[in-house]
Amino acid sequence: MKKILIALCLVLHFGPAAAAATATPPTTHADLRPAVLLTASQSRDSQDLSGQWTYSKDLYRTGLNDINGWVAKSRMQRYRDIDIAAQEAKGGVEFFEFDLDRSAQMNIPGAWNAATPTLRYYDGLVWFQRKFNARKEQGKRAFLRFEAVNYRAYVYLNGKEIGRHEGGFTPFVLEVTDALRAGDNRLTVGVDSTHDAQTIPTPITDWDLYGGITRPVRLITTPATFIDDATVSLGQDGRITGAVQLQGAQAAGQVVKVAIGDLATASATTDANGRAVFALAAPGKLQRWSPDSPKLYDVRFSTATDAIRDRIGFRTIAVKGNEILLNGKPIFLRGISLHEEEFGSNPARNMTEQASRALLNEIKHGLNGNYVRLSHYPHSETTLRLADEIGLLVWSEIPVYWTVDWENPAVLHKALVMQAETIYRDRNRAAVVMWSVGNETPVSPARTAFHSAMADNVRALDPTRLVSAALLVERHKVNGEEVTEIQDPLADKLDVLAVNTYAGWYGGDTLDALPNLKWKLPTDRPLILSEFGADALAGYRNDGMKKFTEEYQAEYYRQTLALAEKLPTLRGLSPWILKDFQSPRREHPVFQNGWNRKGLMSETGVRKQAFGVLADYYNRKAGTK
Repeated sequence: MKKILIALCLVLHFGPAAAAATATPPTTHADLRPAVLLTASQSRDSQDLSGQWTYSKDLYRTGLNDINGWVAKSRMQRYRDIDIAAQEAKGGVEFFEFDLDRSAQMNIPGAWNAATPTLRYYDGLVWFQRKFNARKEQGKRAFLRFEAVNYRAYVYLNGKEIGRHEGGFTPFVLEVTDALRAGDNRLTVGVDSTHDAQTIPTPITDWDLYGGITRPVRLITTPATFIDDATVSLGQDGRITGAVQLQGAQAAGQVVKVAIGDLATASATTDANGRAVFALAAPGKLQRWSPDSPKLYDVRFSTATDAIRDRIGFRTIAVKGNEILLNGKPIFLRGISLHEEEFGSNPARNMTEQASRALLNEIKHGLNGNYVRLSHYPHSETTLRLADEIGLLVWSEIPVYWTVDWENPAVLHKALVMQAETIYRDRNRAAVVMWSVGNETPVSPARTAFHSAMADNVRALDPTRLVSAALLVERHKVNGEEVTEIQDPLADKLDVLAVNTYAGWYGGDTLDALPNLKWKLPTDRPLILSEFGADALAGYRNDGMKKFTEEYQAEYYRQTLALAEKLPTLRGLSPWILKDFQSPRREHPVFQNGWNRKGLMSETGVRKQAFGVLADYYNRKAGTK
């Protein structure tokens, strides 16, 4: 298992100088690795900074612009470490036009768009502040770990800038050992949700804004030399291999031990770079992870001065011909697509364990599914760990979606960084079997080169999983007969072909024509229908099979599933989508009102008729592959 573990700081800066520094893609995949990972951080000593944070809108972006020293600088720096109320009480003469200590409050994690009606469609810069008490421990290091901030983050501790990050769905870690104080601390984060032609995604999407600190923030302490990264997996050869990376002045020459439950142990010594690798034959009693038996083992990685724990499953995934093989046996992926924000009538993209478990259980037990396509960005760590626990195979992707500045090397670098951050976060999740490199992107040479670089990146960073992408299909005449076909050169880079098709909803096809549509497909690789779907407003019924009725959606599913049965290489389905979700582009004043209604359930959890259609199909399909 090829793992490149050379550290490089990826705390991204967004000024002109930074643009020049990232104007070309990396020459090796090693320079995509985040400077600090804190793998299995949930097992470390930490302080959860969730709760009430104060906030201040910054419509004119003065908190960033005044960094350059303009006239307003002295009174507009929201990140300053100063008690303004105390200054005023003492009759101070210095003048400020902000006061985060006495600003409005918002619950973090969570998107500001759901916090108050005045922020529903706010898209821009907001400053957040959290005061907390901390201990300074001799010989210890301290880090802030943000699970996700959408989209750019500017982080200050006690008035000192400690780092920046770009990307709305992946974690980042900043060391604060020197900036942290014993006692009271002031953490300030500028969050900019603005997207443009060089962001990933661009402003053109089909989901909601959700700006803010949308996942947990933790203050984590470690020894001076600590285990930064640790990974272990089962190979096709039946051997368990892994690697451990230490950070710190004493990282070289350390003995590292790994214990897999009570089944097996191994040890290795770190090299000059603090890296140790190990391999052992899989124990005969090893129970392989699968959706039917999602066995997880308590795995402990340790040195003389540090230890972390993780719950890890062991399984293999491969493609042979047009079959997908899980643990060497063919499997049919009975799944559905899922947006992270699909919970409640006012979703805030705060995926608690309770919310995530409820969604995944609808797939696992309600639909009899064994697979979920996590669209269109990396979902929360909570969701990925629950997929491991519940037993759902996972398709994971980053938001290279629809339109991207394909010819810009700096944008490609952003995509590769996001992809690496996702892979490093989730490599130990047995549930993850497929990395997607794109969704519904129009074919062009520049676009194909962009996606090809992403596919190569996946294979370099994680060759143990499959590569796919959600492609568009084309319909054209062949000998006078209309044929649906994949005509995308990116297909040559993929292990699993996947297509999105909406015949019967968009376009002029009647529902009864769907099963007889002619498809021409490659025979040498498995196919997934990564999306298909039709809108329905929950409760709108019996109106002559009109679009947006539950009856139309249910019949659409029956006819599309009849088509699916005729595709000889089909090995999985992930229809669009489990639940209705917010999307400002969906404007129909009767049926949508800002919601994409293709869910099999309403936003409040009411099952539509099509839910039962798909569940019945999966019940029949279960056990056939």
